[in-house]
Amino acid sequence: MSLKLGVPSKGRLMEKTFEWFGARGIDLARTGSEREYAGRVEGIDNVELVLLSAGEIPREMAAGRIHLGVTGTDLVREKLGGWTSRVEELAELGFGHADLVLAVPQAWVDVSTLDDLDAVAAAFRATHGFRLRIATKYHRLTRDFLRSGGVADYQLVDSQGATEGTVKNETAEAIADITSSGDTLRANHLKVLDDGLILRSQATLFLSRAAEMTNTDRDALAELTQRLD
Repeated sequence: MSLKLGVPSKGRLMEKTFEWFGARGIDLARTGSEREYAGRVEGIDNVELVLLSAGEIPREMAAGRIHLGVTGTDLVREKLGGWTSRVEELAELGFGHADLVLAVPQAWVDVSTLDDLDAVAAAFRATHGFRLRIATKYHRLTRDFLRSGGVADYQLVDSQGATEGTVKNETAEAIADITSSGDTLRANHLKVLDDGLILRSQATLFLSRAAEMTNTDRDALAELTQRLD
């Protein structure tokens, strides 16, 4: 047995994760072609690299199939109900920063807060006969946020593609989505509500609370955690 470490399988997140561990004397590398999800670990014993999509990593940790995983805070909190009982945050990695925000059309000049949105949503339903639509792939986080903000008259519309384009395409009136710079929002004539920050996210190393460990695994985890500072 060895300690299984799940890492994003491609792109900038994979590269930055490899760099982060490398700076701590743990060398991670993909082996074989980009179509092969095999990897190697050097510089620490009894740790196995598992390459997965960032979205799969929370589920694999919750199921106990991997011991450790690097993924976004947003994905863990969206995909895992009661996430603190299922995984533990070990370290924020300092990259992959993005904000999950609630945004509305810039043309809604009188809408700048959740209270304004609540009033508009009630008026929208009275006028159109259906609830104001908010496009998102973050249903759990958005629903919890709107509930805590007192917004009631809305419906969530699932969006797995270009969420920012749904307002222009008239399939939604507002969106909840991840943004790094805000450029895409502005390009689509959207603005973030003044109190519309749902979550600040970044790449984080998590420990599964469900994965079984041998004494060898615990020794490897202890050595790895010593290097995290």
